[in-house]
Amino acid sequence: MVNFVEAYESLLHGLVKLTGLRQTNIEIEPGTVMSFWVPKAKLINNNNNNNNNQNTVTQTEKINNIENENKKKKNKKEEEEKPAVVLLHGCAAEGMLTWQFQVGALTKKYDVYVPDLVFFGASTSTSGERSPEFQARCLVAALGKLGVARCTVVGFSYGGMVAFKMAEMWPELVKNLVISGAVIAMTDSIRDTILERIGFASFADFLLPDSVKGLKALFSVGTHKKIWFPECLLRDYLKVMFGNRKESAELLDGLVISNKDAQVPLFPQRILLLWGENDKIFDIEPAKNMKEQLGEKATLQGIKKAGHLVHLERPCVYNRHLKEFLAQIHAEGTSNK
Repeated sequence: MVNFVEAYESLLHGLVKLTGLRQTNIEIEPGTVMSFWVPKAKLINNNNNNNNNQNTVTQTEKINNIENENKKKKNKKEEEEKPAVVLLHGCAAEGMLTWQFQVGALTKKYDVYVPDLVFFGASTSTSGERSPEFQARCLVAALGKLGVARCTVVGFSYGGMVAFKMAEMWPELVKNLVISGAVIAMTDSIRDTILERIGFASFADFLLPDSVKGLKALFSVGTHKKIWFPECLLRDYLKVMFGNRKESAELLDGLVISNKDAQVPLFPQRILLLWGENDKIFDIEPAKNMKEQLGEKATLQGIKKAGHLVHLERPCVYNRHLKEFLAQIHAEGTSNK
């Protein structure tokens, strides 16, 4: 029987390829591999620097690589001026499904990179580490192998917390941040407040459902407006999107730190907090407080009639604000050169 979610993913991947992105696997270290959607032109460098990703190259592929290399050289100046944008997903879906409405809106002017974080999608690891620092370190290593020297990171939910950690630890790489539905660090008090508000015993119970009823509850909390899906589609989603349950639950546990250990780093980056005003998980009031903590380089932009899944629920409005921010920061960067 056809799994409709798998069929949709195949269709989505075909459409994404039309935007110039290709999927590749990058070995971070022995036992740890990350799946990435990257600009097609960057695959040449990746293959040259990571011979273990491809054991054999056909003659046709060699010719294609030469042609691509020539084309890349011809447009070198244009390529160099195309800024990099990295999109980090949350816990309930892998990278491309999360950012399906953003990729096409960005690829004309930006080099877009969409990873699956470790233990999501095709990204795997034998490591026992589960912290946001581990995810950030893997991402930085992968981006280094792809030749990305500086970028804007767009993070949603869990991916937003990983993005904050990247920006804190590697400010020379992460020049700007866009965050939706996330906090700088998940303290035990923030966790307890959220769980009490949404009515779950743990984040694993909420974010890793094992039944159609649980998945309906996840979408109900995640969106402002109630969205109806047929139960057959929800069953297919459960089969596809929630592998590595043990590791994913450990990642969620690894997020939480004690209140006494929490502190707000001095971020040098420009930061846009792009928020659904009806977010039931990270509501708009804590987002306002976080904006004040982050200082004058941070901006909060609320989006009406949108919940936690703001980028999926109101993609056109989300994309407009995202593109305006990217255009502004890169115009400022050009004028400062």
